[in-house]
Amino acid sequence: MLVYSLKRFAQLFTTVLGVVTLVFFTMRMIPGDPISAIAGDNLSGEALDRMRSQMGLDAPLFVQYLNYLGHLATFDFGNTVTTKLPIIGLILGALPVTVSIAVGTIVLTVLISIPLGTLAAFTAHKGHRMLDNAITGVAMVLDLMPSFWTSLVCLLIFSLTLGWFPASGTVSIDDPAHLLRRIALPVLVLSMAQVATLARITRTSVLEVLSEDYVRTARSMGWSELRVLFRHALKNAALPIVTVIGLSFGNLLNGTVIVEFIFTLPGIGNLLVGGMNSRDYQMVQTLIVFYALIFVAINFATDLIYRVFDPRVQF
Repeated sequence: MLVYSLKRFAQLFTTVLGVVTLVFFTMRMIPGDPISAIAGDNLSGEALDRMRSQMGLDAPLFVQYLNYLGHLATFDFGNTVTTKLPIIGLILGALPVTVSIAVGTIVLTVLISIPLGTLAAFTAHKGHRMLDNAITGVAMVLDLMPSFWTSLVCLLIFSLTLGWFPASGTVSIDDPAHLLRRIALPVLVLSMAQVATLARITRTSVLEVLSEDYVRTARSMGWSELRVLFRHALKNAALPIVTVIGLSFGNLLNGTVIVEFIFTLPGIGNLLVGGMNSRDYQMVQTLIVFYALIFVAINFATDLIYRVFDPRVQF
């Protein structure tokens, strides 16, 4: 276990360093820089050069890269270019909204997709193809719908027409009822594609397990179909399902960027969009490194959870 953990931490370090390097140089290939975005046409060339010198943007690119790595090594994430506020403070302030959306989406996805996928596998195993085809077909349709289009349709129907949920407004973590109403539509939008993917994976995994000998043995002992299905078949088919859930949670933190922007939610996605628009190198780089760390950490936690469902798994 210790050796495995050390190897995974080495992989984590290599992955994050690669992400940092790629983002650093890619951001500087985009036309414009933070100073041009702030000043616009209001300052002369000399004033712009002086501001670039103060921020170290006139130094050679490799020197800027080494300086950035040095700041990361000391956990100095700096301030935003536009507001001069600490970046880590902005991230911690926006994180509860994004995490609430991601956790709510995962919970709703698991509650809907696993029973649906298990039911589809059971009906397919029994030869009743109609319900299986219906569930699979609906899942494929949901998976093909882009998030931005689904967000706009949900806004039109549930906010503007029916008035059930607010389309915009403040978000308060201290008021759970208001928070739930504000994130209900984003959770619904994000869970549609997640339900489709996880239901198909669950169906495939459970359908394979239903043909195993121990399932037939459990039936021959007189156990009910529900007990056989959920206690034996689903548990032994859980590894691919757990993998998809872990990857989905990591992807949700990225997928909330579009949804938060459309629903005007003050989460990390909105911070990223604002940083891109203002060419705030420090903000964008820090956020993407944050995303990479969370994604790798969730993958590592998923590997550890494997042992809970299958003690035979070796690290």
